[in-house]
Amino acid sequence: MSKLFDNAVESIVVGIEDYRQNSRPRALSAVRNFYAGTLLLAKEVLVRKVPGADPDEILGAKYKPVIGKSGGVEYEAIGHATVDFTQLAERFNDFGLEINHAQLKDLNRIRNDIEHLYTNAGHEAVREAIAKAFPVVVELFRLASEDPRKALGDAWQTMLEVRSFYESERQRCEMTFKKVDWKSDGSAEAPKLYPKCGSLLVEQDDPANTDFQSAEATCRACGERITAEELFETAIDEHLALSHRDIKHGEEPIHTT
Repeated sequence: MSKLFDNAVESIVVGIEDYRQNSRPRALSAVRNFYAGTLLLAKEVLVRKVPGADPDEILGAKYKPVIGKSGGVEYEAIGHATVDFTQLAERFNDFGLEINHAQLKDLNRIRNDIEHLYTNAGHEAVREAIAKAFPVVVELFRLASEDPRKALGDAWQTMLEVRSFYESERQRCEMTFKKVDWKSDGSAEAPKLYPKCGSLLVEQDDPANTDFQSAEATCRACGERITAEELFETAIDEHLALSHRDIKHGEEPIHTT
């Protein structure tokens, strides 16, 4: 195995071990390590895509034109900086690979908050971030032709449990909106989330309510209350964003009724 792959696995495992401690300081450490490991794993996938190339050239963040040995122009990496979160999706696209950048967005946001020392992310938010990133990690292992169960050991089982629990909780939250008449299929089908923390664990305070204008809710991740107006506006925004992604990937847009 390569050193890059070993470091990726080690960081993910340490992140899961931090998560298991169920304490705020270790939860924040979990995000740092889990995010770092996922980013390293993505870089390993890029390197394995072109096994005969210099890894520094594949992962370099900046390049400059130089005169090649044949007299033409070649490009070489500047310094030792490698691709970051924002450049990763573009590099994957350049290499004919796919990665769900959106699923890593929350994990990156929480990581950035931590680095700036103002995060409010608690254990619930960290669990959700890991759960959302889970499909990406699985896909990266597949692209690297590696078995995550063997590579991650006990951490793999924990990740499965986190993902399963999160999906169960999300389904419970979604059921609290089952009786609401949203007046359009788009608003009804759009994810219900709290825009300030990005959590999808949003539940209606009164599951018996049927009026979207009275759909007051609470975010399970951060505990903040969400007004019906905020909820409806966010649902519309999410619906439009999903429709845009559908069109971008050649699918038919979702139409409201």
